[in-house]
Amino acid sequence: MTVRSILSVIGLAFTAYLAARGLIWTSPETVVRGWLIVAALVIYLPVTWLWIFAIGARDRRGQSSSATRARLPAWGVTLALFVAVIVSNAPFLAVTEAGRTQPFVTWVIGGVGALMTIVMVRRRPIVAWVGTLVLTVSTSFWLGPLQALSLGLVGSIVWVTAAQLVTIALDRAARDAEHLAELQQAASAWQASQSGRQRERRLHVQRALQAAGPILARTIENGGNLRAADKQAARRAEASLRDELRGNRLLDDGVRAEIDAARRRGSAVSLFDEGGLEGLGIGALNGIRAELAEILREASSERVIIRTSPHHEIAVTIVGRSAGDSAGGDDDQVDLWREIRRPR
Repeated sequence: MTVRSILSVIGLAFTAYLAARGLIWTSPETVVRGWLIVAALVIYLPVTWLWIFAIGARDRRGQSSSATRARLPAWGVTLALFVAVIVSNAPFLAVTEAGRTQPFVTWVIGGVGALMTIVMVRRRPIVAWVGTLVLTVSTSFWLGPLQALSLGLVGSIVWVTAAQLVTIALDRAARDAEHLAELQQAASAWQASQSGRQRERRLHVQRALQAAGPILARTIENGGNLRAADKQAARRAEASLRDELRGNRLLDDGVRAEIDAARRRGSAVSLFDEGGLEGLGIGALNGIRAELAEILREASSERVIIRTSPHHEIAVTIVGRSAGDSAGGDDDQVDLWREIRRPR
């Protein structure tokens, strides 16, 4: 059994016990309107048990909630206040003045107090205190304030007060638990991002060692005296490292191979990732990289500039420039202009 079902059974048994006291007329000679006592019981028990077993109640956000968050709608509130008014007065009207202190009459003090405690647990504090005020005024009118307090009114007020303190404590604990869960999620996300960055750094280091390691080894072996081919390899290694820093999201093995092939053909290739690829999934990025590799495979320009685009339709622009024939060849002319569209 769940905690909710156990508490519901306890509430059912307790309210049934309180109501049963109203059927044991210890002084029947004082009863002049017995039907009022029976009517109070008939009204009290269904409404009280409705509040106990309120299934599918909603919290303030309109979502299904647990027993500690459940709230009855307005019609349930109306019924609770109706019971507080009727049950607090009907048994006293049913007996003579001599019978007002009998247990089968004063059970309403504990009964209405129990109902208001349940209402408080159901997150209706204003209604609970209004019902308790009605009970206090009614019993004080029929019995007198001191006698009403001595016959159980103090206990009813204490129950309602304790219920409010408990609900406040539970709400605070729930908020703290939710806050801790959010902190835990944030910590997990931070840890995952750090792990991702560490893996990315390791990959960069591995690629750097693969690209520059052989050149550095030969440089050390030859004392810095490199052949022309080694110098070209060193420049390509430096350029590839620069690519990893400037445009890592544009790169995969196919793009890296085509960039290296273009540089071996004598082209100067530059990559600039200025944030135009954020929000794209791995599938979209793979499509962009495949199209970029195909363009680089056919490029023959002396300078190739690859730049991500912030445009909502264009993902990457590729511009190729070569030395012109006019003005002594000092000006470059654009001989390649391609755009890779952003996947929809």
